[in-house]
Amino acid sequence: MAVGTSTADGGIPAYAAQMKYSTGIARVIHSPAYRYTLGAVTDWRYGRILLLAGVPVVWMLMMHIGPIYEMLRISFLSSYPPQPGLEANFTLDNYALFFSEKLYWMPLLRSFVYASIATAVTLIVVYPVAYYVAKVVSPGGRSRALLLLLAPFWAGEIIRIFSVIMLLANRGAVNVLLREIGLTDRPIQMLYTSFSISFGLVYMVCLYMLLPLYSAIEKIPKSLLDASADLGAGPFTRFRRIVLPLSRDGIVSGCSLVFLTCMGVFAAPILLGGPTTSMFSETISSFFHGASSRWPAGAAFAMIMLAASLVTVGLFMRVVGGSKQRTF
Repeated sequence: MAVGTSTADGGIPAYAAQMKYSTGIARVIHSPAYRYTLGAVTDWRYGRILLLAGVPVVWMLMMHIGPIYEMLRISFLSSYPPQPGLEANFTLDNYALFFSEKLYWMPLLRSFVYASIATAVTLIVVYPVAYYVAKVVSPGGRSRALLLLLAPFWAGEIIRIFSVIMLLANRGAVNVLLREIGLTDRPIQMLYTSFSISFGLVYMVCLYMLLPLYSAIEKIPKSLLDASADLGAGPFTRFRRIVLPLSRDGIVSGCSLVFLTCMGVFAAPILLGGPTTSMFSETISSFFHGASSRWPAGAAFAMIMLAASLVTVGLFMRVVGGSKQRTF
């Protein structure tokens, strides 16, 4: 072989292998410390898979599964945090407490009602908006339209809640407008009611419905709509037979995200609701804000809410999502 064309391992010219990297990177790549550690792992097929999957797996274990497991473990303890001279035993009393009084399970039922209503209202309100952006707005203007819709959500949750308060208060924008146009001569009590909570929830979570719906509707081929129109199908028929079935995945994803978010929302019920509209998240927080011996009961209630929410969403996805061959 001619001089200067010697090959490195694998038949690649040695000079080409060295020229692939800058001088600094080449020194690291060819150093023994790298070759016998990270380099040895990357040369192994399963090692590369382990490196790629390692970070997300560790993140899931430490930031998601780990805290849930710890909450589950604490929910079976008789006391927590550990007290000097007091041994924590495993018990089911924390779960039995939930069913012992109406004071505990009624807020969970109320949370289910509010979350279901907010999910249905959000779907009805957001679906036309998502369809308009996905199919009516020109392709070049969709990014700007989405940007305008997403801009309010750059503000923090507390800021958005106080904006709802300024809208619905007795001297808020809505009551001022109603008085100015002569529909009422005194303020209408809208704040600290069921209406204010529902309105606030819809405003807080509509983004979680918009993006899945837009993604699903935008993928519907325009040729299908044109073909159905040529065959004599009216707007309602096209929506019922084509748009709605083909956007079902977006509906299922959006409703699931909105429902789960509404079940766990904390600040909105406290700032927008009254004493008769407490949600289950407030009940759970009361255990952690009190004496430390109540933490296991709060953990048990949190696990009950998590299990009930996941079962509800799973049933919804099973019934509404169903088979790909099903139609509405």
